[in-house]
Order: sequence, then C-alpha cells, then structure tokens
Amino acid sequence: MTHSMRELGRSGLRIAPIAFGGNVFGWSADSAQSFKLLDAFVDAGFNLIDTADVYSEWVPGNHGGESETIIGQWLRRSGKRDQVVIATKVAKWSQRKGLSAKNIAAAAEDSLRRLQTETIDLYQAHKDDADTSLEETLGAFAKLIEQGKVRAIGASNYRAARLRQALQISRQQRLPRYETLQPEYNLYDRAGYEAELEPLIREEGLGVIGYYSLASGFLSGKYRDAADAGKSVARGAKVVSTYLNPRGLRILAALDDVAAAHRATPAQVALAWLIARPGVTAPIASATTETQLHDILAAAHLPLTDADIETLDTASI
Repeated sequence: MTHSMRELGRSGLRIAPIAFGGNVFGWSADSAQSFKLLDAFVDAGFNLIDTADVYSEWVPGNHGGESETIIGQWLRRSGKRDQVVIATKVAKWSQRKGLSAKNIAAAAEDSLRRLQTETIDLYQAHKDDADTSLEETLGAFAKLIEQGKVRAIGASNYRAARLRQALQISRQQRLPRYETLQPEYNLYDRAGYEAELEPLIREEGLGVIGYYSLASGFLSGKYRDAADAGKSVARGAKVVSTYLNPRGLRILAALDDVAAAHRATPAQVALAWLIARPGVTAPIASATTETQLHDILAAAHLPLTDADIETLDTASI
C-alpha cells in the first residue's frame, strides 16, 4: 500500500506519515517478533524506523544497543535496507554519554556496526548537552556527513531557545543544521511543544517526529480506571497516576466519540490528530504484536474533519 510521502525537513529524506518506535526491540519484543513487526511495517508501505543506542539498557540483563542490533540483523536477513529510513540517536547511553566530538565519533561507529549499514539516514542528538558547545557538536556531525556515514541530523528533547541557537550557529558557520525535532507530543501533552517549539519548527521548516504519541498507551483507551494499571507491568502504574484525571477522561471521551463516528479506534484517532497537525511529519508509535501494529498504521488512512479536530482540541485544552 502506498502513502503520501512527506519531506523530513530539508534533508531530502521522504517518509510515510507514521514512524515505528524501536524502543520495544529487545525489550517487550524479542528478535523473532521484532523481525515480524519490521516486515509487516515495511510491507504496509511505511519506512521510518526510529531507535537509539541506549535502547534498551533499562531492561534487566541488557546493556544497551539491543534495539540497533536487532534492526541490523533484520536488515541483513530481509535485504530491505533500501526500503527504509534508519534513524538513531546518541547522548543518553551510559557508555556513550554526551555530545562531545569524541563521543559522537565513537558512538556513530558503534551504531553503524550494530545496524550493519554504511550510513545512518538520520542521526539525532538524543538530548542537549550543556557541557559541550553547540559548535563542537555540530562540527562532529558535519564530519560524519562529509565521510558519508550520516545523511542528516536531528535534535531530540531540545528546548526552543537552545534549538534556535543551534540553527543560528549552523547558518553562521555553514555547518549542517538539525533538520528534525523529536519532542514528546500527543493529544494530552501539548503545552510544552506548542507554546514555543511549534512556532520555531514551522518558521525554520524542520520535520517533526514526536514520541509518546499515544501517551504511553493512555490514548488507546486501555486505561480507564485505577484497576487498569495492572494491564501493563512496565508502565501501567505511571500511566494511571499521570493521565487518569478529569482532563484525561475528557480526552478519552472525545476520542471515543470521534472513533465511533469513523468506526475507528481511539488510538487511530489520536494518531490521525497528530498526522493532521501542521508541522508534524510523522508521529512515532510502537507495537509488540502485528494486530497492534496494523491498528496503529490504519491511522494513516483516517481523514479527520474540521469538526473532529475541534472536538479533540476543545477536550484537550
């Protein structure tokens, strides 16, 4: 199935309107299941796979690098490298912390080896590093691009002022610029992104691939009372304590109403709202089963009306 492809900033990369979040690989999806999910994702016409060197260090017995390793094994086995855009990140892994030039160079080599590829399509600063100058960080990324090891760079978890400064330095010193932003953004978590980051990315023409697009599963409608915390050992308690409040329930009710009108699911509506948001290139979403994956991907074909969007906007104020 083909999709309307979207430009990722000015990078030259073109992606389908939903990205696969690779944080589940090596965590809640083992290698065999991850291969099935990746095959199903690409076979459905989607292409951006987002991961990070730190995934999934937090799992007992893991050390980090597991997600990239699984993706690399799948790339070798499937032969689908030319069908996908691979995005990974540097800065958060305990073994490769920060954005110094030395660390970026070493981390990139590690990621390329695990991913079993010669080029990272989108290499992202996973978080800002206040101890390293932006000039040093952007210069290190520039070398990787010159060497053909990276095609484009992006920023994740940057504040607006710091991102604006980085873009100014790129212009002034003729360094590669961050072409994308990866913020936390969903129908519940709106203020942090929309107040300052959204005007900046639209002004500068950056691509946006937001994470936690379903608010850790809350916007799927999976959690509707305190007892539902038990539905996820990993996240249930935190999701319930964070989102299960009058505003959260109001958002779920609006999602239910719009979903019923379209014979869709709340998760599909929540993702369709993001896809329709000006400036958003593709929300990132994860799945651990093929059923979940196909449910999520159907959001790309769910056209919301202006009235639908107003209903959702009003509920999430």
